[in-house]
Amino acid sequence: MADQDNVNVTRRLFTVLGGALPLAYASLATIPQSASAAETKGKGATQKSAGATGPEASKEVQPPPGLLMHSGYTQVIARMAYVWGWPMVNMLNRNAKITQAPQPGLLNGVLPVAPRGQVAMLHDYIDPTETFVTCPNQDVTYGLGFFSLDEEPVIAQVPNFGDRFWVYALYDARTNQFGELGKPYKSKPGFYLLVGPNWKGSKPAGVTGIIRCPTALANAIPRVFMNDTPEDRKIIQPVLNQIVFYPLKQFDGRMKTIDWAKAPVIPGPKSDGGGETTWVVPEKFFDQFGQVLDTVPPLPGEEALYAQFRSLMEVANRDPETKKWLVSTAVETERDVIAPFFAWRHNGLPAGNGWNRSTNNAQTGFDYFDRTGTAKSNMFDNRPTETQYLYTDFDATGAALNGANTYEIVFPAGQEPPVNGFWSLTLYNDKHLFHPNDLKRYSLGTKNTTLKRNPDGSLTLYAGAKSPGAARESNWLPAPGGNFSLYIRAYWGKQPILDGSWKPPAIRKMA
Repeated sequence: MADQDNVNVTRRLFTVLGGALPLAYASLATIPQSASAAETKGKGATQKSAGATGPEASKEVQPPPGLLMHSGYTQVIARMAYVWGWPMVNMLNRNAKITQAPQPGLLNGVLPVAPRGQVAMLHDYIDPTETFVTCPNQDVTYGLGFFSLDEEPVIAQVPNFGDRFWVYALYDARTNQFGELGKPYKSKPGFYLLVGPNWKGSKPAGVTGIIRCPTALANAIPRVFMNDTPEDRKIIQPVLNQIVFYPLKQFDGRMKTIDWAKAPVIPGPKSDGGGETTWVVPEKFFDQFGQVLDTVPPLPGEEALYAQFRSLMEVANRDPETKKWLVSTAVETERDVIAPFFAWRHNGLPAGNGWNRSTNNAQTGFDYFDRTGTAKSNMFDNRPTETQYLYTDFDATGAALNGANTYEIVFPAGQEPPVNGFWSLTLYNDKHLFHPNDLKRYSLGTKNTTLKRNPDGSLTLYAGAKSPGAARESNWLPAPGGNFSLYIRAYWGKQPILDGSWKPPAIRKMA
């Protein structure tokens, strides 16, 4: 009941602001497409930014400077500001950390890091000790880089991937995707120029297309599918080595290559073993919040929110007592609102058989519930048309998944996730990270060539701390001794998974 109360508190935040949120939500009825669609419309070509302040909003009465906000009002606005701004402060801090790298390489030999305007790539699956982001996968090779696109437009090289699934997920400061680069979009090999909302210029000769981000801060996470075989690891290397991002000033029309298998190790602080790196510190949140307001333009319909938030910051900047209330409210909101998002039942919508599924991932618009919940539990997911995510902490009876038990997950013949790309079932510990195990196995699915199917064509996968037996071990996901999660990814899903008519399988405890 306490968890449900926390969820209800979160949802009530979106109505308590009185005059602020009705303007934002009323605009939903008049917008013919999602806010994200307005930001990302276009397929690799020049795109319009959807961040400008509407002309009508500027005529509305604004909160006057010099207000004396009492603590109750301060807390209401601050609580909403914290929920709304949490993903963007998260982005600011990841950007600040990753771009400290002196050159593209691997932080502690694990995480791709690069200076601003560049991307570093892995040459294999992500190391299981990774803690930069929760819910990593071991179906693809990843890359990572951050950009400031108004100051420094960036060239993204796209090699010829042949029939291999690939997608370059490009994220703005809101954690929403912009642009469309990947196999689902039939993107052509070539050079793509990433620019910010205020960049002015013509397409340089030799550039295939211009992709405009609605915010100056952006990042890229390329994903390239790889089978879990020595043969495919060898075959994929030449194409991975051509995934290179660099500032426009370095563009000469020739494909650059980097041998990512020889990426340098960059020393950094070690993980404390407590889960994902802490990217949002409540006590410092409002010291950074003004930067978000100044650098992330409001979506059409968000002007009223911005007016309330700016008024709050104006009062706090001249009143020490208000500043204290901001800090205490941030700490309380982190505990009462943000932390519950980590439980999967508080994310997305029910998907059947005890699973939940993502909804507006990476194209959230006014869906702040999804945006903040995802940033807390599973940041940097793909658009629904690129990837469908289904997740659960419970078996079919509603009991928490626990490694002391062995579970079977049966996909009837012909009812594995329907995809054009690939699918996988991944097991995470209670921190949404990989559980180190002797098999070095963290997911099973399309990439695995040794899966054994039943005589009737069905596929049974097993999860638990103990082996289900030698005959079943090829289909086993080792679990920790305590609680864990299961997570289905379906890349480039077909219609039954997009419309929800395909249901994930029940998870049943074996006797």
